[in-house]
Amino acid sequence: MNLFTRNDIRNVAIIAHVDHGKTTLVDALLRQSNIFRSNEKVEERVMDSNDLEKERGITILSKNTSVMHKGIKINIVDTPGHADFGGEVERVLEMVDSVLLLVDAYEGPMPQTKFVLKKALELKLKPIVVINKIDKSDARPSEVLDEIFDLFIELGANDEQLDFPVVYCSSKAGFAKKEMEDESDNMEPLFDAIIENVAPPQGYLDMPLQMLITTIDHNEYVGRIGVGKITRGSIKKNEQVALIRKGNKIENVKVSNLYVYDGLKKKEVDEAKLGDIVAVSGIPDINIGETIADASEPEALPFVEIDEPTLNMNFMVNDSPFAGREGDYVTSRHLRDRLMKELETNVALKVEETDSADCFKVSGRGELHLSVLIETMRREGYEFQVSKPTVIYKEENGKKLEPIEYLTIDVPEEFMGIVMEKLGPRKAEMVNMTSAVNGYTRLEFKIPARGLIGFRNEFMTDTKGNGIMNHVLDSYEEYKGDIPERTRGSLVVFEPGTAITYGLFNAQERGTLFIEPGTEVYEGMIAGECSRAEDIEVNVCKKKHLTNTRTSSADDALKLVPVNKMSLEKSLEFIASDELVEITPKSIRMRKRILNTDLRKKAARRK
Repeated sequence: MNLFTRNDIRNVAIIAHVDHGKTTLVDALLRQSNIFRSNEKVEERVMDSNDLEKERGITILSKNTSVMHKGIKINIVDTPGHADFGGEVERVLEMVDSVLLLVDAYEGPMPQTKFVLKKALELKLKPIVVINKIDKSDARPSEVLDEIFDLFIELGANDEQLDFPVVYCSSKAGFAKKEMEDESDNMEPLFDAIIENVAPPQGYLDMPLQMLITTIDHNEYVGRIGVGKITRGSIKKNEQVALIRKGNKIENVKVSNLYVYDGLKKKEVDEAKLGDIVAVSGIPDINIGETIADASEPEALPFVEIDEPTLNMNFMVNDSPFAGREGDYVTSRHLRDRLMKELETNVALKVEETDSADCFKVSGRGELHLSVLIETMRREGYEFQVSKPTVIYKEENGKKLEPIEYLTIDVPEEFMGIVMEKLGPRKAEMVNMTSAVNGYTRLEFKIPARGLIGFRNEFMTDTKGNGIMNHVLDSYEEYKGDIPERTRGSLVVFEPGTAITYGLFNAQERGTLFIEPGTEVYEGMIAGECSRAEDIEVNVCKKKHLTNTRTSSADDALKLVPVNKMSLEKSLEFIASDELVEITPKSIRMRKRILNTDLRKKAARRK
């Protein structure tokens, strides 16, 4: 048994807070390693391949790529920055030997920086710190470096981890440098820092194969593809191997195709060995966390534990009067199959069947995690309805524990009062307050996760769009007591038909409208938010009675206030526990659980 070092490979992941420029940095590295032909048109943020990622400008799925530099292959994994996709980050760190910790030169370390760095330090990885966006006019790289150092100490980094190398760069402009005073017009200093500081993969090449599956990919032609790093031995195309499932169940399977990453593409190879990040196909039901091992001496690798879900909501078959009009997949079988398929690649998600065949309980890491799944499904042609998200509690020693989030808010000083006033009833405790730069103040709180449901919407209104909020799961603590639900009622449609200007004009005096003239409505659908605490029925289809002195053109003079367009996230935050969001490929509607007015009143009286 000889310890073997793969000097021709470096495996590294990029971790950072959302929006600090991870995906743009990968773009710059790809461009400067001559991956693309000189005449090839390359999109920005080329790694964010899924439509939702492009629109929201966030990374949802971790992705692999590789670049060559001075004869050394650098495998790069781009990870998501949002806490809701932390399940992705944790798994991916198992594949690499170091991380590039990317921090914005103005914002400094943010909650998510802390979350991802903590995971990397726990896995004994030694980070390379990259301070990005140094060409911004308000950049403050030296102060940010001090803040990063303090964060390493706070997270209990060891002496070796504290002695981290630093690279300053602008991924957008495509340059990096070792010291702020240096002149540079390319990414060479960053490439060099990776090659010098990332440990090359080490292990035993002459021992039986071991490889942990950390990601699942899918291809229409070859089906499921398992991605992972070979930690011992080697693997060949068409080889018989052992697949070790959870609970040490062993199956003999055959690797029909073997790929390595070459730039953004997968390249088929006949053999791969220790240190390579590879993709294997031909194993139809391979899952994350399973080990591919030598058929004659199968040994499992430990699986990374993934943080548990904190929120759940019910996904149900759509039973509104408009059911089946706009979607291609509307039955409970369609819904069940799609949710089960999602479980294969979305490790932080949990799906449970309920007493009803038409309803599934889906648990995830946060509102964003669940809303991305809902949005993906509606784009695929699914039609269904969902309930209000609720928090998942734990029982320990007879006590009820709830998830607590660490909330960081940056706001201009004039909005501090209103934000603190709104967070009081939501049981938030202030932990820290610092005056940030440019007239912004940073407020840090610990708040029950349920206190955040519906808060973002209010927060953006209260701060006139100037506030920035981020949160990450902190701990589980004893139940903090009741938090008041939404303070205002809904404007509920009284009869089916088409909303017209006259009816809406009368309704808008009662609150804020969500729908415009011409919208088709049904009884029990929500048309707006009431200005009072109770629900009010409104007739938005009401026509004006015509007499010989009134003409229908008088309607044109009625002025409607611009409606509050409700996005998916806003709708999920707005609905109360007796309401649902109806989701179709074309529409997002809010409705009462019980549509009939009389039945709803009877149910309320019984309560």
